[in-house]
Amino acid sequence: MKKLNCSASLGKAGVSRRGLIGGAVAASASTIAAPAIAQANPPLKWRMPMFVPRTVDSVVVSANDLTRRVSEATDGKFQLQSFAVGEIVPGGPSVLDAAESGSVECAYTMSYYSVGKDPAYAFGSTLPFGFNTRGQAAWLFKGGGLELLNEFYNKRGTHSLPCGNSTAQMGGFFRREINSVDDLKGVKMRIPGLGGNVLAKLGVVPQQIAPGDIYPALERGTIDAAEWAGPHDDFKFGFHKVAKFYYAPGWWEPQATVMLFVNNSHWQELPRHYKAVLEAACTATYATHVAHCDTINSPGLRNIVAAGGQLRFFSQQIMNAAYDATFQLFEELKARSPEFARIYPIWKKFLDENELYFRVGEASYDNFVYSKRVRG
Repeated sequence: MKKLNCSASLGKAGVSRRGLIGGAVAASASTIAAPAIAQANPPLKWRMPMFVPRTVDSVVVSANDLTRRVSEATDGKFQLQSFAVGEIVPGGPSVLDAAESGSVECAYTMSYYSVGKDPAYAFGSTLPFGFNTRGQAAWLFKGGGLELLNEFYNKRGTHSLPCGNSTAQMGGFFRREINSVDDLKGVKMRIPGLGGNVLAKLGVVPQQIAPGDIYPALERGTIDAAEWAGPHDDFKFGFHKVAKFYYAPGWWEPQATVMLFVNNSHWQELPRHYKAVLEAACTATYATHVAHCDTINSPGLRNIVAAGGQLRFFSQQIMNAAYDATFQLFEELKARSPEFARIYPIWKKFLDENELYFRVGEASYDNFVYSKRVRG
């Protein structure tokens, strides 16, 4: 009697059944996986007003870097749409106000425009005679500064991420020379933030003027002086044509940090990996914005001088008076603002202690090589 090859027969059937079962499982998996992936990577399009017009390319270039990085890292699923000043919200404090209220999802701005609401907002951007660019990065990223600031910002409706820095700024354009503190008395100057409060102590009359209105105000003599940013942007605005004396240093802005302020509700609802993308994109943009500004400002300074601008330095008397007035102001602000009083001692302690190596290792090197190169 011929023995049947049951295993072969069953093998064919088994393969067939396995194929059917496998196909069904695959089909089922694809049915389940597609919505799961879609849910994990939701398409989001956030509005991101900026604090500058599109003509301020040093800032807009970096804002574009940020939006590109976020889009590329999420395959276009998560997009930030930038808007210049006036396109969906006015400038100044209104940009941050919009993110705090939730009328936009996020804002790309500097918090010191909001010091009228609370002087503690200045810590997120810059304070007179405060950190330089590297000191600010150290404090924010590794010195506990960002966590401290977010305790403040969270109460007001946003979560902040550092995403840019203009580096050291200039002291602005003056229609006449300023050699002493007496020369500052009565000078009407466009200047925002706490720098205006310090200069007011020295007799200056601070003015809050939108970027697009600075040039005509200088030209008409409505104001006597104006500060904006670094030489690259200052040259593009053409201030040297109507106020030829260009001063350094911008002691009220030894650096200026740009933040991405995300509305609290939108931050909390963001998928975890989208948060990681946003944090990484902001940190990368912070670094490349610093590099960009360091690349463009020396040519900008040469352009201003070549076009007739006259470079000047604030006198030692003015610098000393401004320094003393600054720390007097800080003591006054501690008495007026509980949040300023909470953050200031921690900020000041890091400022005092972290400068040690800059003074020993960096300043000694910089002073030597710059003096040699100037002689050369």
